[in-house]
Amino acid sequence: VQLQAFGGGLVQPGGSLNLSCAASINSFSIYDMGWYRQTLGKQRELVAAVTNGGSTNYGDSVKGRFTISRDNAKNTILLQMNSLRPEDTAVYYCYADPFGGWGRDLSNNYWGKGTQVTVSS
Repeated sequence: VQLQAFGGGLVQPGGSLNLSCAASINSFSIYDMGWYRQTLGKQRELVAAVTNGGSTNYGDSVKGRFTISRDNAKNTILLQMNSLRPEDTAVYYCYADPFGGWGRDLSNNYWGKGTQVTVSS
């Protein structure tokens, strides 16, 4: 399983950025997918999750600003991030959960390498 994230970078507060994750997985559609983020000295934090059935869940700090979606035909997920804040600055990691657990058990997940998102003026 390989996961590759795209789209990180520098954006001003209030701006928007899209992250995508391309998965080299057989039977992509059966995996729960999503994003966590992490800053130095802190635990990895759930950003957004999308199940194999298309249900979604978001971290409290991003609700109403971020949207996650998946394209099973292209083996990709997309994270649309709007109204970005400096506190959204982090390394964002894409994951794939083969056990249908919303990615909550971090030890069960496959992980991509991460992409840096920096929100700063």
